[in-house]
Amino acid sequence: MYLLIPAAGSGQRMGSAWQRQNKAPRNKLLLDLLGKPILAWTLLAAEASQTITWIGIIGQPFDWDDFKEIVQSLKLTKPVHFIQGGTTRQESVYNGLQALPPEAEQVLIHDGARCLATPELFDRCTEALQTCDGLVAAIPVKDTIKVVSEGLVASTPERSQLWAAQTPQGFSVPLLKKCHLEGRTQGWEVTDDAALFEQCQLPVQILPGEETNLKVTTPMDLAIAEFILRQRD
Repeated sequence: MYLLIPAAGSGQRMGSAWQRQNKAPRNKLLLDLLGKPILAWTLLAAEASQTITWIGIIGQPFDWDDFKEIVQSLKLTKPVHFIQGGTTRQESVYNGLQALPPEAEQVLIHDGARCLATPELFDRCTEALQTCDGLVAAIPVKDTIKVVSEGLVASTPERSQLWAAQTPQGFSVPLLKKCHLEGRTQGWEVTDDAALFEQCQLPVQILPGEETNLKVTTPMDLAIAEFILRQRD
């Protein structure tokens, strides 16, 4: 299985964490988490996966030296390729798709900031992708969600139908490339690749994700991620 890791974000909401680590604001995936950069934990899960055979890190060139140092320090056995990202996540994934080998028929896309995903989750996504063209790892929403308009509650969706999307998300490579091209033509702006599939009227299957598969976005997320990793140890 081919894996693309979008890792081109700046992590502006990590400001206080950067200050604590005495570094200028840059890529949040370089922040320390229990002695390793956030990105390292994502790569270690991919390395331990039984199905992933190729890894592409999508980032900005000014981060590549740091990324390469991380890869070398982990002594990964799987090939890792560095792909230039775009100005948005959508553009970065588009670049990643173009960099896949010609023989790639399926791909998993996993945000580098979701550093707590387990190897087993990657493998379950790979297995499920053998019977569908698109899937997203997700967990049922526990809270009651309110749709708000101008500060007032507009509606309350039925909670049983709501799922919180995670990554990995998996797709047929030819179909996802077509969806990205259509998105560029139509000017669609989406926050994940499953939304492009939906816009193109293609089915997306839900695969149960992991409660601990949080996205490290804020300093609080970083503290929670450290707690979870300590519990695993």
